[in-house]
Amino acid sequence: MSHPLRIGTRGSRLALWQAEYVAQQLRPLAGPRQVELVPIETAGDVRRDAPLWQLGGQGVFTKEIQRALLDRRVDVAVHSLKDLPTWPVEGLILAAVPPRGPSGDVFLSKRYASLAALPPGAVVATGSLRRRALLLHRRPDLRLVELRGNVETRLRKLSEEPLDAMVLAEAGLERLGLAQAITERLDPCWMVPAVGQGALGLECRQDDAATRYLVQRLDDPPTRAAVTAERAMLSALGGGCHVPIGGMATIDGDILTLRGCVLTADGQQRVDGSCSGSVGEAEAVGRRLAEQLLAQGAGRWLAGGS
Repeated sequence: MSHPLRIGTRGSRLALWQAEYVAQQLRPLAGPRQVELVPIETAGDVRRDAPLWQLGGQGVFTKEIQRALLDRRVDVAVHSLKDLPTWPVEGLILAAVPPRGPSGDVFLSKRYASLAALPPGAVVATGSLRRRALLLHRRPDLRLVELRGNVETRLRKLSEEPLDAMVLAEAGLERLGLAQAITERLDPCWMVPAVGQGALGLECRQDDAATRYLVQRLDDPPTRAAVTAERAMLSALGGGCHVPIGGMATIDGDILTLRGCVLTADGQQRVDGSCSGSVGEAEAVGRRLAEQLLAQGAGRWLAGGS
């Protein structure tokens, strides 16, 4: 009898929800084969005492899971796609990108009805360099503080610590049934989401044809095209988690439009751009937008890391 289809995942409640969502889709396809979750601790889970951008770059939530995949301890890896580096890992393939959840960011506060209602000097928590820079670009009067931990821990800090507000990804709150905590959904025109935000990435080994066949049936072509454009832009920029970068693709019929931005870490300088093309040339659209942003001066920040 064949071994179970093992899904590697981080152990947080949100990561387990995402992995179980994938497992539920795979069980009817796997036939008699059992589908089980294998929680794996990552470097980002262990080091909660430092900002993510100080932990050695991209991959802090994915490397250990990818290693387990290569070592054949798991057969499928479920990642939050925004955490998955754009460079390929030899022997692995991004086999599927299921339908995307909410891609934007949200404002949470026990005291204020909106970001605009915050008084000068208000304390706002976020664990994202991108969100920090975008907030400071819009509201340089705010005081930004570092925020780490799982979704539940972050929400508890909003009540227990002297915080006026915090900014989180909408998808995590929605998936955990915590949308009632949302005070305001921030406009993605200025709070440009992270590349891949709200999407899941399912990795398999290239040489595991049977698992690839199963997993590829969960792929959603519109979501795949959108994140392909976003990730191509990020890859061409050479950016990781040391420079604030946002990117969001939308699809209307056969036309894909990608918007992107690059900022300095303090939010004082920002360049924006957009590029459109057919869905079939998603990767090329991403590369063209990266060239546009570099031509506007983003390259000097990316080269300097600030």
